[in-house]
Amino acid sequence: MGAVEQLQALFPEPGRLQFIYCDLGDSKRVNEIFKENAIDAVMHFAAIAYVSESMVDPLRYYHNITFNTLTVLEAMKTYGVKKLIYSSTCATYGEPEMMPITETTPQVPINPYGKAKKMSEDLIQDFAKNSDFSVMILRYFNVIGSDPKGRLGEAPRPELRKHARISGACFDAAMGIIPGIQVRGSDYNTTDGTCIRDYIHVTDLVDAHVKALEKAKRAEVSVYNVGTGKGSSVKEFVEACKFATGVNVTVTILDRRPGDYAEVYSDPSKIRRELNWVAQHLDLESSLSDAWRWRKQHPNGYSVAMI
Repeated sequence: MGAVEQLQALFPEPGRLQFIYCDLGDSKRVNEIFKENAIDAVMHFAAIAYVSESMVDPLRYYHNITFNTLTVLEAMKTYGVKKLIYSSTCATYGEPEMMPITETTPQVPINPYGKAKKMSEDLIQDFAKNSDFSVMILRYFNVIGSDPKGRLGEAPRPELRKHARISGACFDAAMGIIPGIQVRGSDYNTTDGTCIRDYIHVTDLVDAHVKALEKAKRAEVSVYNVGTGKGSSVKEFVEACKFATGVNVTVTILDRRPGDYAEVYSDPSKIRRELNWVAQHLDLESSLSDAWRWRKQHPNGYSVAMI
């Protein structure tokens, strides 16, 4: 809610920004929202998104991601809303045989999170075949960073720390909340043995959504990878985090994380060609510095800000 309050303060004009608290699993309430509001388009971001948690509690992920997407589609159909921008993930590809990943790379997800997202994509595409539905499916790679102006940042709930993204773990270690960083796996078939990922800055991701909304075409389904096209190893990421925080955090090497894959990075040429989108934030140290600046000012998340 702290993020919502920050946004409401930025856009205080009456009617400019409306926030409705609702569980997408509550189909009755979702339908009421569509009935009560003149909706032009839906951007569907809502999903839990921790690979390791999905391995432990798969049913929660299928319900939260796949079932809830079905609820949204049914409401859109009922109330004639025909434009959807859907947040998907590179996890739908699993562990491809060839890099970089294009939009035509076979989707063979290896964890419930990726499988649930692919099921949602399948639902959307099947529904769109027999309608004049406009769809943009954006497959995110690994999102990092924060609003460079310091207004918004990532604050995972404390109980999710063990599942959280590596940047959150780095910052927790730099702040002394945890004793150090645990790197899961150093024996992958990569340049330095650690996983390789394509890290995309959140503000670039925002820009991709704006362009997708502007260019969505009637009765067409388009799929785009949203990444930098560059892979960085976990070891490189940790070194960049040390630089951004100025803290030489302790690193412990553990066994591989279940459901993980060795190397994933995108070919973003399609989104560059069709939407005129190119990632602007390519430097890990700079991206992590944005996130660290926000985190230092919000050591307890949005609840208390240090000025």
